[in-house]
Amino acid sequence: MTQSLVELDYSLPLATLFLNRPQVLNAYNEELLDELRKKVTEVLDNNEVKALIISGKGNRAFTVGADLEWLESLDSKDAKRISKKGQEICNLIERSSIAVIAAINGYALGGGMEITLACDLRIASTRARFGQPEVSLGIIPGFDGTTRLPGIVGLGQAKQLLFTGNIIDAEEAAEVGLVNKLVTPRDLLKESQELALEITEKSSQAVKLLKNILNSNLSKKELSNLETESFGRCFEDDEHLERIKERKAEIKN
Repeated sequence: MTQSLVELDYSLPLATLFLNRPQVLNAYNEELLDELRKKVTEVLDNNEVKALIISGKGNRAFTVGADLEWLESLDSKDAKRISKKGQEICNLIERSSIAVIAAINGYALGGGMEITLACDLRIASTRARFGQPEVSLGIIPGFDGTTRLPGIVGLGQAKQLLFTGNIIDAEEAAEVGLVNKLVTPRDLLKESQELALEITEKSSQAVKLLKNILNSNLSKKELSNLETESFGRCFEDDEHLERIKERKAEIKN
């Protein structure tokens, strides 16, 4: 039986995807990217899933990025096609209506780091390592890392990471705002699941609306209008009334 390059586990309301080439530190090739896109789409089409966790198999890497032998075989036309494919996957993650958490267990390099940037939250093991080393190979990021990274760590820090290709450890990644929380390797999945479940206990509609606003590339005025419209949508059904009643009961007790 052929090994699945992306494992999918359901523990509703959560789903967990594992990049599964641990023998090569989960380096991706086109086959893995195609399977990842298929599995992400499957998860997002499942209305019972309220949050998604993405991680890597083994204890050494989320993914070290592209398989170098495969990368070496690409020509300019292939490279553009792969870039579009990676961008499509990252956009699926970023634009999804559910919270997506990257559980980073080791190296997250190149396109692997770009996948984590598309996630809403990043929980990292203390032995995680991050970097965009493409410049060392004579190339640049192709999965929208050049647009997402500055928004997360700031333009100056992004330029330093991109221009040098340096790999930073988990502590430095936390210092520059690249990760939300550092945990021990043993607790990585447990902590990621607990955070995901905490989010799923909240209003799914509210999380969806918040994610849409926060990921929108609009002017301040347009964002304010979108917030107003989204705030109004929260009052179109009775969920807010039920949650307000529950909150009042908690305060009373």
